[in-house]
Amino acid sequence: MTMLANFPGLLEAFFTDRLMRQRQASPHTIASYRDTFRLLLEFVSLHLKKAPSALSLDDLDAPLIGTFLDHLEKTRGISARTRNVRLAAIHSFFKYVAFYEPAHSALIQRVLAIPSKRFAMSVIEFLSRSEIDALVAAPDQQTWIGRRDRALLLLAAQSGLRVSELVGLRRQDVALGIGAHVRCQGKGRKERCTPLRKETGLVLRAWLREQNSPPENPLFPNNRGGQLSRDAVEDLLAKYLRVASLLCPSLKQKRISPHVLRHTSAMDLLQHGVDRSVIALWLGHESVETTQIYLHANLQLKQAALAKAAPLNVRAGRYRPGDRLLAFLKSL
Repeated sequence: MTMLANFPGLLEAFFTDRLMRQRQASPHTIASYRDTFRLLLEFVSLHLKKAPSALSLDDLDAPLIGTFLDHLEKTRGISARTRNVRLAAIHSFFKYVAFYEPAHSALIQRVLAIPSKRFAMSVIEFLSRSEIDALVAAPDQQTWIGRRDRALLLLAAQSGLRVSELVGLRRQDVALGIGAHVRCQGKGRKERCTPLRKETGLVLRAWLREQNSPPENPLFPNNRGGQLSRDAVEDLLAKYLRVASLLCPSLKQKRISPHVLRHTSAMDLLQHGVDRSVIALWLGHESVETTQIYLHANLQLKQAALAKAAPLNVRAGRYRPGDRLLAFLKSL
């Protein structure tokens, strides 16, 4: 393994041998790792005044990597969660390097000892039925783009597909008629089928009829017939949120991303009494415990639990705060 006895060779082998050949990592994983090391090499190169191809393994010590992660938070405004994703990619590389460079074991262990950053778990955002209706009604049905975007938003809110799954759909992935469903490949290359409501099926049927293109073509193409990007989905969502918020002002108070539509689908299932294990299968989660976040966000379940906990022989009811003016005077 003498050919690997340099940092550029190790990094290239990590991507081609470990990620692509051995682990057969998905394109999304490879892209995430690629972006991490592109940012890291640019930072280290600027910090040490050395070209990326001239860097050695000794240059990437734990203090410098810690400084790099802090730099991402301060200058790029990334969250602690994203910081941990970047750190996980770096850890994966150094675990690979440990097999081929035992002479650098002390440096490797110091890097691997860099801990993930803890962060506060906020309550997830999701949309109410009236907010979803306003959003889906926002696209202009007189235009091709408007009809495409309405079908996309409706499918996203009902199916709970991830953005990557949504833009990766092909026409052949939609089955209509009895047992209508959409088939997708999610994380870990796991395939799953998601049933479609009647309304969603009718909209998709009309959209497929309008497209009339080969089965392998994207279900939601861009203007050139290619696959939509994640940024394009975020842009169209932001555009229609501005329109929908005029009729539904509560949308202005929420931070809404495409992933919020996924949360909305899960919360709708939970509020209709669907078991958590079924929701996990529906969303393609690896573990049922992942759906725990929806229990924390479901105020209706908490209110039902509070009602059951009412004392005996006492009329059930909700707490009502006292007069605000009296409360202010009492606080003085």
